[in-house]
Amino acid sequence: MDIIEKSQKVQDGIEEKVRNIGKGRYGRVLKLARKPTTDEYSKIVLITGIGIVLIGLLGFAIYWIWKSVSP
Repeated sequence: MDIIEKSQKVQDGIEEKVRNIGKGRYGRVLKLARKPTTDEYSKIVLITGIGIVLIGLLGFAIYWIWKSVSP
């Protein structure tokens, strides 16, 4: 089998997978999905940012307590 036949086989496999994207278990979810509005996106970013900061502060507090307690 030469390089052209191998590459064609790979290309056919990729195209078959792409054709089946909307037909599997997640097809209905993908069809219902939509782009979030600016307001929704802003709220998501805000909540995610708050969560990241809280987890960082918790980690810092644990580190600070650990360093204070150990000699």
